[in-house]
Amino acid sequence: MNKIRNKKPGMEYRRFGKTEKYLSAVTLGGMRYKHGGREPKNEIPADTLKQATEVVELAMSHGINHIESAWGYGKSENIYGKVLNEELKIPRHNYHLMTKGNPKTAADMRKMVEAQLKALQTDYLDFYGWHGINNEELLQKSCASKGPVEELHKMKEEGIIRHVGFSTHAPLHVITGAIGTGLFEFVNLHYYYFDQHNLEAVEKAAANDMGTFIISPNDKGGQLFNAPQKVKNATLPLTPIQWNARFCLHNRAIHTLSFGMTEAAHFEEMKGIFASSKLWSNTEQKIKDKLDSFLNKDPYSFFEGFDLSNDPSGINIPAVLRLRKLWKCYDMKDYGKYRYKIFENKGHWFPGLKASKSNVEKVDCSKVPGEIPLKKMLLETHEELYTPEFRLAKKE
Repeated sequence: MNKIRNKKPGMEYRRFGKTEKYLSAVTLGGMRYKHGGREPKNEIPADTLKQATEVVELAMSHGINHIESAWGYGKSENIYGKVLNEELKIPRHNYHLMTKGNPKTAADMRKMVEAQLKALQTDYLDFYGWHGINNEELLQKSCASKGPVEELHKMKEEGIIRHVGFSTHAPLHVITGAIGTGLFEFVNLHYYYFDQHNLEAVEKAAANDMGTFIISPNDKGGQLFNAPQKVKNATLPLTPIQWNARFCLHNRAIHTLSFGMTEAAHFEEMKGIFASSKLWSNTEQKIKDKLDSFLNKDPYSFFEGFDLSNDPSGINIPAVLRLRKLWKCYDMKDYGKYRYKIFENKGHWFPGLKASKSNVEKVDCSKVPGEIPLKKMLLETHEELYTPEFRLAKKE
């Protein structure tokens, strides 16, 4: 086994596929620091710096050895560059660093990486992911001959980047297609108890000996830090965050989970994930059985609608039905509202129109089993989860 960086008792480490690096099973993500989205990127407010310094110090003391950022995370790269190198002066060999970006040309790809190296105050990146292979068009553009992914491989040959991967919010067939190119050593994707559709991609990544990194299990995985009482009760004696982490890590094809930790309490909760030598026991299985049983509350929860992904209505039917299921079966209405409002605002990151009456009228039901009242299901979901945007009236 390669030497494990920043190895500490109480943390699990897993081989990140063919990269042969051993990563902590929890990654310190860099998207959620105070004021992180404000411009300019290189100006870091005092309270942001204080928060990030404390969080990074806690992460290192708990055995986390993988830090993740992206060009699109606002100040994040500049924050980490300053905290790691100026505030805490942590030796570079004590941690692995991942960042991401998505330029469409080779020249822009190299220019961005050079800027990221400067922001992060480092001369190499352990892992670089092309950020957001979210549809077939982006897959083709990113992987084109003389394109940005090819440029990343050139930088790998130069030693600037050690390993090349990709992140994705794409439909399953696009993810498996990207894995099948053979161009990538790792993948960042969504997979949680409350969204298990990408299991086939996780398995294909394992078959190709790729590292698998789970994106935002605590937030995108159901806002588990604000889970409804029904879910909290079902996961006892664990918290929803702890149980979901064990559910993911029970699959040995999954290597690390990105936690958006921003305060000390988050690390205390994280320790409960690894409190026993077994991640999966009768306790975890009983919790899963309980959560699975909630699906019986709705007779249509089994219908996921993935055959309707390109419906002429423009509605992202599988995504809407998933939010409906979480609302109906798990009381996750707040999470449903949080995600539903993103439709029509995030482009290829979260595509699809809302299930308004005019859009639902355009749905093609020819592929829908006769016993499924799809249009009614979509309309009731829209009625329950849609929150009109509040705008101040313009002064005349």
